Amino acid sequence: MFAVYAFCREVDDIADEPGEIGEKRLALQEWRDEIDRLYAGGGENPVGLALRDPITRFGLRREDFLAVVDGMEMDAAPRIRIKDLAELALYCDRVACAVGRLSVRIFEVADPFGDPLAGALGEALQLTNILRDLKEDAARDRLYLPDELLRHCGIAASADAEKTLRHPAIKDVCEQIASRAQRRFDEAAGIAAQCDRRRVRPAVIMMQVYRRTFDRLVARGWRRWAEPVSVSRAEKLWVALRYGTV
Repeated sequence: MFAVYAFCREVDDIADEPGEIGEKRLALQEWRDEIDRLYAGGGENPVGLALRDPITRFGLRREDFLAVVDGMEMDAAPRIRIKDLAELALYCDRVACAVGRLSVRIFEVADPFGDPLAGALGEALQLTNILRDLKEDAARDRLYLPDELLRHCGIAASADAEKTLRHPAIKDVCEQIASRAQRRFDEAAGIAAQCDRRRVRPAVIMMQVYRRTFDRLVARGWRRWAEPVSVSRAEKLWVALRYGTV
């Protein structure tokens, strides 16, 4: 898991740190090449080399690593807009669900539960991130609420992300995204309940922490999207003890 986390950190930093989009794409392509080398029995990058053993031991899939890189390339763009719900689902799959698919194989969550759990929980977590970070993302010219949904709610396209968020109907858009996140949280909880508790403890801990963030976002309301919401370290520790030792 440390090796997978290090890989995710590497490609995420490429996407988020300042730099020209062309340079970022070259750096991400180098990671695609490194993944190819790993699956051919080679490897050059120290983080890549750390992945060789878990790839073999746990049968980690090449396409999941590549999906993460593709997601980081979406995030590397200087301006981000999401066309429709299908593109939003693809984005969530790449940046969150693919990481989950790698993780459940390391945790040895038995089939047929692993990938569905990764899909449901990954999307729920990422949608929560999107709803939580509206103000921060808009300041960076990133808007992950789909244009399709904005137009459906009567919000005209605008080059200014913050202006879009200030539209009175943004509440309706956020409610629809929140409804989708709620369904995915419920799906994840149902799948996790069918699994060996020991195997899904990390997933359940993450679900419980994010569920608290999500519930507070809903309680705060979507007209107040700029007001921060968080879960304290003490509460996170309580969640870890409560759900990590049962």
